[in-house]
Amino acid sequence: MSVEDNAMSPMFRIDVSAKNEPAPTMSSEEMTVQLLRQLVVSQQKQTKLLGELVQQNAAMHKQRAGELQQWKDANPELSRSCRRAAETLSEVQTEFLQSVTEEIEDSGEHLVEGEYMLNEFIDRFGPRMAHLNGILQVLAQLGTGEPMAEQQSQQ
Repeated sequence: MSVEDNAMSPMFRIDVSAKNEPAPTMSSEEMTVQLLRQLVVSQQKQTKLLGELVQQNAAMHKQRAGELQQWKDANPELSRSCRRAAETLSEVQTEFLQSVTEEIEDSGEHLVEGEYMLNEFIDRFGPRMAHLNGILQVLAQLGTGEPMAEQQSQQ
C-alpha cells in the first residue's frame, strides 16, 4: 500500500460483520501522522490546481495581448490617434477630478449628514466619472505604447 492510498483511506472503520473481533485501534501519534499525510496530499493537489489556474490565466492574457498588438499593427494611425485622445482625455479627467474634490470640500458636511445630498452628489458625478473612466481605459489600451515625444520625433 502506498502513502497516497493510505492517506486517502478513512481514519475510522466500522465493521458490520457478525464477528465480535475488536477493531484495530490507532494511537494518537499514528492518527496525527495520518492526518498530516492527508493534509500534505490535499495541499499538493491544491497547489497543482492553483498552478494550472495561473497558467490558464497567463495564456489568456498572452492571447489577448497578442490580439491587441495585431490590431495595433493593422491600424497604426488609429492606434496613434487613440493614444493622443487618451492623453487629452486624461487631462480632462484630471480637471474633472479637481472639480469633484472641490465640490466635496465645499459640501462635505452636508454629504456626511444627509443621504439626500449624497445621492444628489453621486447622481451628478458618478455616471460621468464611470463613463469617462471606461472611455479612457479603452483608448489607452488601443493606443500605441510609444510616448508622444517619440511619435512626434518620427513625424
